[in-house]
Amino acid sequence: MTSFAHKESPMLIGVVRRETVRDAIADIKNCEVHGATGIDLHLSCLKRELWNEESLRTIISSTRLPILSLHYSHNYDYSLFESTEEERVALLMTAVRAGTSAIDMQGYTFDQASKAGVREEFKDAPLSFLKNNPHEVVLDPKIIEKQCALIEEVHSLGSEVLISTHTGIQMKAEEVVELAQFLEKRNPDVIKIVSVSKDEEDLAEAIRAALLLKKEVRTVVHYHAAGAPARLSRILNPLLNGYLIFCHDGYHAGANFEQLDLETAKTAVDALKKLM
Repeated sequence: MTSFAHKESPMLIGVVRRETVRDAIADIKNCEVHGATGIDLHLSCLKRELWNEESLRTIISSTRLPILSLHYSHNYDYSLFESTEEERVALLMTAVRAGTSAIDMQGYTFDQASKAGVREEFKDAPLSFLKNNPHEVVLDPKIIEKQCALIEEVHSLGSEVLISTHTGIQMKAEEVVELAQFLEKRNPDVIKIVSVSKDEEDLAEAIRAALLLKKEVRTVVHYHAAGAPARLSRILNPLLNGYLIFCHDGYHAGANFEQLDLETAKTAVDALKKLM
């Protein structure tokens, strides 16, 4: 099984959001040809009858690139559907048994109440990153214990864990670092944090955060600020320290249009590396 967490940075990640096995494999092969060094496989976009170990193994075994499997409860058309945390985690574990290199364990895993903000009883915890009520942050010790147990189980089966937090708020660099250090205690292999940008100053703050994370956090961290004002952080931060560049190999109806075009991103990275 190829490691997802220990590759040359930045990794060019081909995002695969397809409904069938054949379409997913076609996307993966195109990503390989156009320079991807890893794959981001959205399990929930696949048709329900394909949520089994055999189908996932067929997709995962079609490439030597490391695959990060994720379940964000999105259909192919981005509509949301309801599922319990147990159901969501079960599909991720099916991907582990099928040979995925890593899974994306969302920060609110086992605690959907934290998906839209910090639970009321924990809002006064002495942590600076809590002041604007970030999404997907769990502070309940019992839930954190369950997350740690899941990480240990995945490790025991030979896969890795990326813990992801989409905070939904603007963040200062020091707050990003404190959140990363807080998540690092759960022993993930990669930490992914995505904040929000509302003005151009957020781009400068996102770059400052990337530099500070490099100094203060031992675990591999990906961080960028979503939104048009800081879109450049998707490519500049990985060059500085951010590890992952999420790309589509061309756009289709199921693509995330904020994510970069793979060939364009590879050209930019190759050119910028020569100047560094």
